[in-house]
Amino acid sequence: MGDVHRPFLAALWMMGSVAGFSLIAVSGRQIGTALNPPEMMLYRSLIGVALVVAYALLSGRLAEIRAERLGFHLLRNVIHFAGQNLWLYALALIPLAQLFAVEFSSPLMVALAAPLLLGERMTATKAVSAAVGFTGILIVARPFSEGGLGPGILLALASALAFAGTAIVTKRLTRRVTVVGILFWLTVMQSGLAAAVAGWDGAIALPGPVELPWVAAMGIGGIVAHMGLTKALTLAPATIVVPVDFLRLPVIAVIGMLAYGEPMDLWVFLGGAIIFCANWLNLSAGTARAVASGKV
Repeated sequence: MGDVHRPFLAALWMMGSVAGFSLIAVSGRQIGTALNPPEMMLYRSLIGVALVVAYALLSGRLAEIRAERLGFHLLRNVIHFAGQNLWLYALALIPLAQLFAVEFSSPLMVALAAPLLLGERMTATKAVSAAVGFTGILIVARPFSEGGLGPGILLALASALAFAGTAIVTKRLTRRVTVVGILFWLTVMQSGLAAAVAGWDGAIALPGPVELPWVAAMGIGGIVAHMGLTKALTLAPATIVVPVDFLRLPVIAVIGMLAYGEPMDLWVFLGGAIIFCANWLNLSAGTARAVASGKV
């Protein structure tokens, strides 16, 4: 907790996280015609194993990788694997900014599920923030518009729900397991899951010379994104980290416009801003309660 008041350093880590998440999206788009999502996950996870083990060796934290609570690890990684694949399928169907805006609804789903699954108290603020966030989701998804709820939006919502489930299981794991341990079993187990799903028909596509750099970028981006976010949360409160994370939306919107000709959708920005405000309301109230109880 001694490093918790270092917001500038936390912001720098978060900029790395924003870059990592953006790199995952761009690389997924670039190799989407050559590899299907389970194949992308296989190569990304194998690269992740190598990076996590190298980091653990160089930082002297190899002892933190232990074969304990494997049931929780498996549950977490099955849910996360499903969410990642749903996200990658949605990536090919809807604009990048719309996908990221829907993904920001995941913390609100955690707030609603935590009272049931983690024994946390449902407060009026949580209920209000969830209602506000749901309004933002409706604005982003626009189910009553001409296009309605297309497959891409439904897949994005399903992935956000899976990421919420992942966060809840992770919260229980972090009470006993370090980040290095979580990342190791994440990459190892998801390598196995991806190999099983991608190879069910006996054929796993190999990346060609054009796709290989993007596959490497996806693997590196995944570790950088999660490591940056985790490190930032050790340096500053979530109320500082989350606003920087929200920069993902305008950054990916600009990338989508420049690289793929996607229009700047003001409704996506409006809905995303409302979802952000709902998350901020929930986080601020949680921080205030922690301060009042003397926990921070």
